[in-house]
Amino acid sequence: GGYFVIFKKDKVKELVEKVEEKSGKKKEEEPTPPPEWAYLIDDNGIFSKYYGQAYSKLKEMTVDEKIGQLFLVRVPETNQIERLSQYYFGGYILFDRDFRNKTRDGLINTIKSYQEASKIPLIIASDEEGGTVTRISRYSSLVANQFLSPQVLYRNGGMDAIINDTKVKSTILNNYGINVNLAPVADVSTDPNDFIYQRSFGMGPEETADYVKTVINTSKDYNVSYVLKHFPGYGNNKDTHTGISRDERTLEYLNSNDFVPFKVGIGTGAEAVLVNHNIMVNIEDGIPASLSSRVHEILRKDLKFTGVIMTDDIAMAAIANYEERPSVRALLAGNDMIIISDYEKGIAEIKAAYENGEITDEMLDRAVMRILAWKYYKGLM
Repeated sequence: GGYFVIFKKDKVKELVEKVEEKSGKKKEEEPTPPPEWAYLIDDNGIFSKYYGQAYSKLKEMTVDEKIGQLFLVRVPETNQIERLSQYYFGGYILFDRDFRNKTRDGLINTIKSYQEASKIPLIIASDEEGGTVTRISRYSSLVANQFLSPQVLYRNGGMDAIINDTKVKSTILNNYGINVNLAPVADVSTDPNDFIYQRSFGMGPEETADYVKTVINTSKDYNVSYVLKHFPGYGNNKDTHTGISRDERTLEYLNSNDFVPFKVGIGTGAEAVLVNHNIMVNIEDGIPASLSSRVHEILRKDLKFTGVIMTDDIAMAAIANYEERPSVRALLAGNDMIIISDYEKGIAEIKAAYENGEITDEMLDRAVMRILAWKYYKGLM
């Protein structure tokens, strides 16, 4: 005669779990479902902590609001406040005319008025490279001393001077309400005859990478983001402000030279990369880099960049003389933000392409979600 013991179902489950625990056999857990936004962006990238918030915000937005976020707009000469309410821009970029004849308080209040008028906090950007490209610091009424070029800084004081310059620059820009600096120039140039040379670090890829790393590292202690430019690297190409430039260097060469500072900057935590308008013959011939899906694929997949990709100003002759709908081409290529002067034309192009199905909800939402995540990351939202 044996005995039969009857256990309740919950007791059986508890006993099985105890036996498995003692035997070292782990209970197989059910896989965690992917987040709701994974169909748009599925990475553990620099802004990934904020994807949930960005996606929630995205779902509340109208199509017009989403389209507006794509554009980093040169501040209009008139009706700046009204345009913000009408078009929902992602940001304003300030040039010389926005600083000329301004007092310190006047500039602070002007930028503050832009933020107050915007439904979604703005990226407020400017090109304060130092040396030949300065905006705010060329006016002594706003900044006591004009910022020096990276070459002069390094020659005078090494990387310590670069660190100090980044600290001072970031503090000044932040105090005025400028939260993005379109710098550092990560282009590798060693020939004084190159168009980009005076704006570059003036040294080889490793030295330029060290400079870029130093700027990005230092900037992280401040509220100003820095943008690596001009991917895939200017090299010895001519000025695309005035015409089309063809770059015939091989991908292998670019990988071991021009890409190096960008790789290091991305690894250091660069939040945004600006793409130039050179035609990269050996990557995607006949198409400016800013409009090339292959160039953007290299940046995303090969260099593993997960931040915001933006175009150089699409008003430049290299684009204006080449493409009738540059804003549409820019978004289709993989850009998130488009730097533009003629925002009405750009917005109309995107809207028409969205309405005819050329630009899908997924394309639009992916770019906008990354822009919003950047803004959450920066503490603007």
